[in-house]
Amino acid sequence: MKPVCVPCRLFFRMVKSGFVFTEGMPAGSSAPGAWKPYKIWAGDLWKCPRCGAAILSGVGARAIAEHFEPDFAKKMERYGAGQLQVDDC
Repeated sequence: MKPVCVPCRLFFRMVKSGFVFTEGMPAGSSAPGAWKPYKIWAGDLWKCPRCGAAILSGVGARAIAEHFEPDFAKKMERYGAGQLQVDDC
């Protein structure tokens, strides 16, 4: 079953399969809310056709890449992972 937008009582519509995004991690600086890229993930982007709420689901069990890998920055650029960074842990 498709995800449901509870306030609108409609099914979400898939906008993009394989939407690539970044998971952030605290940057360790003194600036509050400072985050840096940690892992690259891919999932399915869904939107509610009425209110425009968006969700990501269907994310794989393993990350595409992690920050310690030597080619992490190249993969960030190649996959366009900078389009969304989730700053939460």
